[in-house]
Amino acid sequence: MLTNPENIGHSEPVISIRNLKMWYGSKQALRGINIDIHKGQIVGYIGPNGAGKSTTLKIVIGLLSDFEGDVQVLGFDVKKEPLEVKKRIGYVPENASLYEQLTPMEYLTFVGRLYKMEDDVVSKAATELLALFDLTDSKDKRMHTFSKGMRQKVLLISGLIHNPDIIVLDEPLSGLDANAVILVKEILSKLKGYGKTIFYSSHLMDVVEKISDRIVVLNNGEIVADGTFEELNQEAEASDSLEGIFNHLTGNIEQTVSKADDFIKAIGV
Repeated sequence: MLTNPENIGHSEPVISIRNLKMWYGSKQALRGINIDIHKGQIVGYIGPNGAGKSTTLKIVIGLLSDFEGDVQVLGFDVKKEPLEVKKRIGYVPENASLYEQLTPMEYLTFVGRLYKMEDDVVSKAATELLALFDLTDSKDKRMHTFSKGMRQKVLLISGLIHNPDIIVLDEPLSGLDANAVILVKEILSKLKGYGKTIFYSSHLMDVVEKISDRIVVLNNGEIVADGTFEELNQEAEASDSLEGIFNHLTGNIEQTVSKADDFIKAIGV
């Protein structure tokens, strides 16, 4: 059951990350991350490739446990109580195995059962949600024939069908057509209004800028900025867009210009 938007509070964080560190062998991926996320917030999490975004999200949802620091989700310790965390989270990765020999209805029934949902409840919700994403004609087809965009729609539905309190999204719009992107943005805005908390990583700066209450910028495993778009804009000396802010805060603009010049030279222009 959704909560009335008027009853949303912002007292205790629903996600609390303290001094989070993570290594892959000798490489340190996260260097002491501290983040509090509150109920009803959409927090955009951006950074260059390899900055540590996906690692952070996988730790929050309980997929990675070999980390240092303290991570709490809805009061549960992620390392000690990962199943309690997973029950309450919806996760949409950029790419995931969908058991492609199944149909969308079979796969969503399987997901529903993992969350202890009754089959008739799952069937009704899945039918309605697949229709919203224009997948009615494909709901009983094997997914090995699906395009990336169609698979991503099924992933989105599977991450939300159990009505989770917290939604963690890692490049969820990958492969979607323009109409589906608009729909997902509207869905996320509506979910926020009902008190759902959304932790969202994307390379689509315009989308992050438009839907996020707050933006966290990660670079080389460290947070280099955390605030509203307006606050980050001031810190980046009045850049006109989130892309400009991102380039300023990560020192990416000079490297990008240099690489573009090198590319032009390499093709003989």
